[in-house]
Parts: sequence; structure tokens; C-alpha cells
Amino acid sequence: MGVHTYFQSLNDLERIIRCPGKFKFEEHSVSAHSWKVVQYAKTLADIEELNGVTVDWKKLYEITSSHDYGEIFIGDIKTPVKHYSLELRAMLQKVEEGMIGHFIEEHIPDNLKAIFRRQLREGKDDSVEGLILEVADKLDQVYEAFAELRRGNTEKEFVTMYREAIVKIKNIRLHCVDYFLEHILPDIVKEGAQSPIDIRKITDEALAL
Repeated sequence: MGVHTYFQSLNDLERIIRCPGKFKFEEHSVSAHSWKVVQYAKTLADIEELNGVTVDWKKLYEITSSHDYGEIFIGDIKTPVKHYSLELRAMLQKVEEGMIGHFIEEHIPDNLKAIFRRQLREGKDDSVEGLILEVADKLDQVYEAFAELRRGNTEKEFVTMYREAIVKIKNIRLHCVDYFLEHILPDIVKEGAQSPIDIRKITDEALAL
């Protein structure tokens, strides 16, 4: 069926809901998440370039737009479960990569296989682009959790999501992380001041870790 099968499979990402099994005021699909990650990454990369960093934009767009394609095969696994141990995370990644590889071998024409392997690979690494992807991915986790906390959702998982995402972001050495901590996070805390949940306290706890 060729590339048609790949294009058609993208519809599945619209039906996979993030953070399944928990009450949410707002549902977010994996497809919507991927789109937002691309938008965050663009601005984060611009901040890096303003600070003299060279960004491979083609690589950045490839890895950000496709970073969760493998969830078509395994679904969205809750963050606390996915990161319970390095061994479990590695096993899940191996399964995901194996299923992506099988999909490419079965459906993608030979002359495009290498391109698809590159585009659908795990993009988070120590390169500038890989680190930007990591920040952008966690940034969406911050905003998804913040939206629930601000409206008084008492599910503990959203507190964990918010805190762990901030901890992960603040430990990444990029100019855009400094910008986030100095200019964006204070606005988030300020906006959440009227929430029945103490977002400032959770934020301060995360920054202290």
C-alpha cells in the first residue's frame, strides 16, 4: 500500500488520548500534542539562534513532528509508568522502535525506507536539536498539567506531571531553558495564582530539586 498506508495511519494519532484513565477538563490527542511540540520547538530554536547557536532546522522539524509516531502502535503510556525505571523505559523504546521498523519494512517503498528510518527515529539525544525536542516535549507536559491544576483538578498525576516536567527542563543546558525559567515560568505562576491548587508552591518545590 506504500506511503498511502503511512498517511492514513496518521489519523490514528488523533484518536489516542494523552494521560488516559484520569479525569481531565480538557482532552488532548497525541496528534495535537505533536503539533504543539513543533510550535514550541520553533520558538525555542529561534532563541538559541539569537544566542549564536547553529540549528539544523530540517532535522528539528523531522524529529519534532514525528517524535510520537510510535504511539500508534503502543498508545500513550502514562509518564510515571513510562519513567518508573530506566530498564522499563528502554524496553518500551525497544518495542516502539521495533514496531516502527516493521511498519517501514512492510509498507514503505525501498527508495524511501532510509528516509523514513531517519525521520521516525528517536530524536531525543545530546544534539542541540535533540535537546530542544526534549524541552518542547516537556513544555507541553507543563502546559497540559497547568491547565488542569489551574481549574482545580485534584488528580495527583497532574501535580507529578507538572513538577517532573519543570525538573527535567531546568536541568537541560540551553539558552531557551534560561529564557523559560526567567520569562515564561513566572507568567505561568502568576496566571495560576487564583487556582485552588497552590501552583507557586509546586513550582518552587520543582525548582529546588
